[in-house]
Amino acid sequence: MKPIAISFVSACIFLISCKPAKSPDAVHDAAAPAVSTSSSIKPYLLDVCLVSGEKLGEMGAPIEMIYEGQQLKFCCKSCVPKFKNDPAKYLMKLK
Repeated sequence: MKPIAISFVSACIFLISCKPAKSPDAVHDAAAPAVSTSSSIKPYLLDVCLVSGEKLGEMGAPIEMIYEGQQLKFCCKSCVPKFKNDPAKYLMKLK
């Protein structure tokens, strides 16, 4: 056999023996924290952003997250880091 044919056959055998990679969604789903639908999560009852006070939905779909068992909603992505810098300050608004 010619060297090119041997290389081609070797490459085909290698590719056939490889397992298919997981889809990016499968990797993301496995790494994502589980969101529980149980009643242990306290619902967010305000109709305004926890950080800015803007009415939710006026700047697009609200950004949602769960923090220590409490559902939170923000008007935009830029409010999330502000919350994370001082959560106690903003959680006081829920009381």
